[in-house]
Amino acid sequence: MTPALPPLIVINSASSAGGTTVARLLQKDLPDVRLLLGVDAFIDALPDWTARGDVGLHFGADGEVTVDATYREREDAWYRALAALAASGQALILDEVLLDGGKGQERLRALFAETDTFWVGVRCDAEVAEAREAKRPDRIIGMARDQAERVHEGVVYDVVVDGALPPQESVDTVLDALGVF
Repeated sequence: MTPALPPLIVINSASSAGGTTVARLLQKDLPDVRLLLGVDAFIDALPDWTARGDVGLHFGADGEVTVDATYREREDAWYRALAALAASGQALILDEVLLDGGKGQERLRALFAETDTFWVGVRCDAEVAEAREAKRPDRIIGMARDQAERVHEGVVYDVVVDGALPPQESVDTVLDALGVF
């Protein structure tokens, strides 16, 4: 018998570290139906940030990603909407890149205070992530290296997996930690 699963699973990883792949496979392998949302869905919902400078999301030539108060206000509204989904009984997987590490985790913990949450860290050697990044036309070179450690600083996880391993191995580790196996 499968134990009751936490309604919210947060996967935090750097760009090109394998977090989205783990999230998609986990969504497929979990015994319940979960919506997969997160930072990419939020950014996709914003107006074209390459044409507009007022969304609060900034990309440096070296791959550094920064956000301003305008972005944080919209992000906060996004997370409140997701918290309402979770409170209504919809199980979620959030695929995140917590640019400010532990501070980002604390923001999410406060917004999802009423929701049992399971935290997954997908760590990946910067060189491996950089090689993946170089093959992807939608990435700014340098993002993987910039984010490799900073997204994890101060974050406390229930389980950490290696994004350089075959993704199904990471998913199996998460499922085991959740008690699904």
